[in-house]
Amino acid sequence: MDIVYWLIIGVLFVVAFIGLVYPIIPSVLFLLAGFLLYGVFFSFESFHWLFWVIEGMFIVLLFVADYIANMIGIKKYGGSKAGVWGSTIGILLGPFVIPVLGILIGPFIGAIAAELIFNKRNFSDSLKIGFGSVIGFISSILTKAIIQIIMIACFFIAVL
Repeated sequence: MDIVYWLIIGVLFVVAFIGLVYPIIPSVLFLLAGFLLYGVFFSFESFHWLFWVIEGMFIVLLFVADYIANMIGIKKYGGSKAGVWGSTIGILLGPFVIPVLGILIGPFIGAIAAELIFNKRNFSDSLKIGFGSVIGFISSILTKAIIQIIMIACFFIAVL
């Protein structure tokens, strides 16, 4: 039965990483579910209070990293709050409208559209801002992947 339990926990961790590319999947919840299911299946004794404090700080860092990376990418190229919002909406809708490439095209088009419509920018400037949103999104994925790897490493250090 232990193998089945570990497979379930492993699947939850894999889904958390899929959530990096499909932001509609709440990665953090799948990581936490893996931690909690370990406690239910085996024991919570391995999880000292310090483990939960560290994991909690990483969870906050995941949320902050997502927002800040996107904002920095857009602001660096001259974008505004409208560009950030357009990019965010594009990130959420893109994968559904264009299944494979939508995750990159969505924030790009969203930032461009928001800057054109709400800030009346010219197309060239809006294009640069859209490019910045993609760079921000990619850096956000990399940052969150590193944080999630560290979280899972802390989990294995605690339980093994």
